[in-house]
Amino acid sequence: MLAIHNLSTQCLNQVSFDVQAGECVCIHGKSGSGKTLLLRAIADLDQNTGEIHLNGQSRAHFTPVDWRKQVTYLPAESHWWQDEVGSHFTSDSIDYSALALPEDIHQWQVSRLSTGEKQRLSLLRALDHQPKVLLMDETTANLDDENALRVEQHIKNKLEQGLTVIWVSHNQAQRQRMADTSWQIDQGKLIRES
Repeated sequence: MLAIHNLSTQCLNQVSFDVQAGECVCIHGKSGSGKTLLLRAIADLDQNTGEIHLNGQSRAHFTPVDWRKQVTYLPAESHWWQDEVGSHFTSDSIDYSALALPEDIHQWQVSRLSTGEKQRLSLLRALDHQPKVLLMDETTANLDDENALRVEQHIKNKLEQGLTVIWVSHNQAQRQRMADTSWQIDQGKLIRES
């Protein structure tokens, strides 16, 4: 599904690994080790070198916009550019209740949202574009345990449907629940743990 070979950024040196369809890879490491830079490089948001292939096709054959639709980066802190929640979605059939959000939340003003609501909505917004690969950067960091578990279950459902996930998480218990493969970034290297 996603093949990464000799990917290098300002913090990482020749990172290589593959992720299959329906697989969740979890990554952790100390603050500043390059976790976010790795995700942003995979999404082609920051300068990097190396080869990345999606279903056998080189990233170089995609326009940047098309690549990011297929390989979507979900930052730790979401950004909102319209006043109303619903303006950020392309589909009218979003199941907000899957993440314990009220069905009428699409009519709410963004300014009314809590940090946790924004975080859950940003996940639904990323999935609304139906990416093949989702790059999750501490997506549950600001959620209580109950809502974090809801997000995990929602992602498990998407994995069963063939979504590929690379998830940066500091939460060891979460990594144990979610990861098919777990990696640590240490001194610019990606080290496989399981």
